[in-house]
Amino acid sequence: MESGITPLVEVRDLVKHFPVTGGVLLREIARVHAVDGVSLAIQPGETLGLVGESGCGKSTLGRLILRLDEPTSGQVFFEGEDILAYDPERLRKMRGEMQIIFQDPFSSLNPRKSVAHIVGEPLLVHGVKTRAEREERVEELLEVVGLRREHMRRYPHQFSGGQRQRIGVARALALNPKLIICDEAVSALDVSIQAQVINLLQDLQSEFGLTYLFISHDLSVVEHISDRVAVMYLGKIVELCDKKTLYNNPLHPYTQALLGAAPVPDPHRVITHTILKGDVPSPINPPSGCRFHTRCPYAEQLCREHEPELRELASGHTAACHFASQRPSLYKPAVAG
Repeated sequence: MESGITPLVEVRDLVKHFPVTGGVLLREIARVHAVDGVSLAIQPGETLGLVGESGCGKSTLGRLILRLDEPTSGQVFFEGEDILAYDPERLRKMRGEMQIIFQDPFSSLNPRKSVAHIVGEPLLVHGVKTRAEREERVEELLEVVGLRREHMRRYPHQFSGGQRQRIGVARALALNPKLIICDEAVSALDVSIQAQVINLLQDLQSEFGLTYLFISHDLSVVEHISDRVAVMYLGKIVELCDKKTLYNNPLHPYTQALLGAAPVPDPHRVITHTILKGDVPSPINPPSGCRFHTRCPYAEQLCREHEPELRELASGHTAACHFASQRPSLYKPAVAG
């Protein structure tokens, strides 16, 4: 990324802890460390992939950026302004610049509303008052995402999963946003439909200059669509760099294990990797020191006692590991069997 360019989105030391209550008086007895000190930036026009195992805090981070959840601490900047300082009216106006495509195309659409209402509602909320203007915009949006005018009067149950997700994309585009957070936007779709939606997202990015935070657990999809990739583990970013570097030379043992575990669609090719042992620790009581040390085959006493910083180990390549630059990689690219 070019220096001197203001990031479209930047988060600094972002923290979100969810209270766990118990007892007759429902007092707080513990906290879930969902996001625990995340800092990253997304440049205008890029796609930042965010990967990690289920429960690592990916979706929570996306919701914090949109202020759908309020952070425990930290800062969220959009175009250089701290949006956590916005009053409700200013926040409402800003929401048109930041939208989300949800994971489930079934539950994210109101079954009692027509497509015209679903896609047109953001326009109504943000000041497009006449029905004719809203319907004209809805027709335009449906055409952009590959649907037809007659679909306006139909209801979500009359569409396939892929078509429903296209409706979700149209709704996200209604207010001409600059940032769209894709929260597992294709994980509920068939593989062939996934490819169609991914290609649609890329076409829309080229046409409208969109910026994406693409949250997923599918490494092959992330590799296809992303410019840079951030890897998350137990509420923290453990590695961040451009996709080519990450997929060819991962430095963090967790990233190496994730890539090594990804299936290769070729029966004549094999991957050499180490399988992680044990389960992901509870985010209520994360391990001391490096959070990955309970599953890392390279862990030493230093890892158990001191938390590693996310530091730059090569140009544009950061990793949070005490020994990332000193150890041989667990991951080796696929070779012929």
